[in-house]
Order: sequence, then structure tokens, then C-alpha cells
Amino acid sequence: METVERRTEFVASDELPKFKLLLSCPAGLSPSEVSAVFDQKYDRIPHPDISLENTIAEMWERRVEQNPSLFNGLKFRYGGHGLDFGPDSSQKMNVRLHLGLTDYRTFVGTNLNPLWERFLVPSEDDWRRGQHTSNPLGNGAIVETSNKEVVVLQRSANVGEFPGHFVFPGGHPEPKELGIIRHQTDGSIQEMVEKRVSEEMFESIIREVVEEIGVPAATLGKPIFIGISQRALNVRPTAFFFIKCSLKSEEIHKCYSSAEDSYESTQLYTMPMIRCKPTIIDLRYFLSRKVWYVT
Repeated sequence: METVERRTEFVASDELPKFKLLLSCPAGLSPSEVSAVFDQKYDRIPHPDISLENTIAEMWERRVEQNPSLFNGLKFRYGGHGLDFGPDSSQKMNVRLHLGLTDYRTFVGTNLNPLWERFLVPSEDDWRRGQHTSNPLGNGAIVETSNKEVVVLQRSANVGEFPGHFVFPGGHPEPKELGIIRHQTDGSIQEMVEKRVSEEMFESIIREVVEEIGVPAATLGKPIFIGISQRALNVRPTAFFFIKCSLKSEEIHKCYSSAEDSYESTQLYTMPMIRCKPTIIDLRYFLSRKVWYVT
């Protein structure tokens, strides 16, 4: 079977954080092979300790005071995933993303809280362990240039999470892009909503790449889904995609100067893409590079 699920913990070096690879799809999955189950049951469960819950508002107020540019908005909450196998064992599996709703304020107040470990439940089950944390699903792109290099950005001081660190282009799939402000109570349109949420997973990563590195959307190939990672520090989940760009590295550097979201980073770098066969994109390899996966 070409698509394999693995749960692997590793650290790139003594100076970098551990990551757990929740799902690896090295052969890549197309939009037709990735679906979303969007349901309130995947929303965050408030922590029973009221004093701990109150620190969410305190953290947010403190962070906004330090950085007034921070904005609270709705995000899709990662509540785990399911796998569907075809009748033929040689076929790829299909992935179902279990998604609820959360917001950036709750992310800052739980996952980024100095007390974040107190929000966790002792459990081997990732969903149960993080049921009290925000866990917005971020996205990240492995962008391959036409001369076989990969794009990396250095974050600016204007961002709310890990300023100055090196990252892949990315951000979040956005409920607001679909007009979602709450869960639907009309079951008759649920299937349509989930179809659009599934599409947003792929559309959003193209938007993020265009906005962050400045390349025209027409120069980007179709994204393929390659897996989900979770940072051991604060259990932050990120969905990763592989995208080919028809531009060379030097052309991308020129585009970067006019990127819409260039304020989020200070510099664009490219590095050689090695150890990857043309049809195998191993997320474990990219997570072992000296890059923080922050979105």
C-alpha cells in the first residue's frame, strides 16, 4: 500500500523541538482522497478547572497589549482523522479529517499558554489528550522550485508565535472564506458544507503560498496532501502539502519583494531538495531539517 499511517516522535537536533508524525502519506493524496467531517463534537471541551480556564482571557489580553496587530478569528479545530481503505489492498487509503471550530484567542490561551501542559489529559489517545486545547489545524507547504530547491521563510517580529524562527510557507484554512461563523443546524446542507470545507484544505494552502512568497497562483501546481504533524511542545497540529512551482529560485526571490504578507517574514531562503524520490515525499525528512513548523 502506497499510503502509510505512522505515529513517530523525533527531534531534528538537540536545539529543536520534538514532533509527532500523526499521519504520513509519502505518495501524496489528491483532493478527491481527502475529505472533512465537520461537526460540533470535534470542538474543544472547556477544562473543568475554572481558574485555568480564566487564564485564556488573561493570556489573550496580555498578548494583544504586547502586539496590538494580533487578530482573533475562527479556525478549524483538528479533532483527529479517520482512514478509509478500498477493497483492493494496493489502492491508496482515503483520509477523513475530523474538524470542529475554535479561534485564535483560545489557541493563544491554551496551546501557547505557559500552563499549556495543565490543559492536557493523561492519555495515549491524541484526541482525548488534547480535548481541552484549541488545536487549530495549521497548514504548511513544501514548495519545490523548478530547479529542485525548497522555499523557507524567516519569521518577523510582528507575528504572535515564534518570531525569528525558520518556517515553511503556511497559515490556516479559514472558516471565514466559506462564510462559516458557527456550526450548521440544518442537516440538509451538511454534506455541501463538508464538501466546501474539504476543498478549503487545498485552496487555503495555495492562498497562503501566494500571499507569503508572492508567486502568481498560475505558477503553482496542484497541492498534494502528505501528512499531519504535531509539535510535542504545545501539541500544535499542522497539515502538510507538497506543491511544485514552475519558477526558479532566483525568480521566486524577486516575487517575494512584493508578497502581500511579507510583513510576516523578514527573508526568503531556498535550500536543495535531496533524499526524495520523484513520487515519494517523506514528511519525516522535512521535519528533521533545521526549520520550525509554525503556521
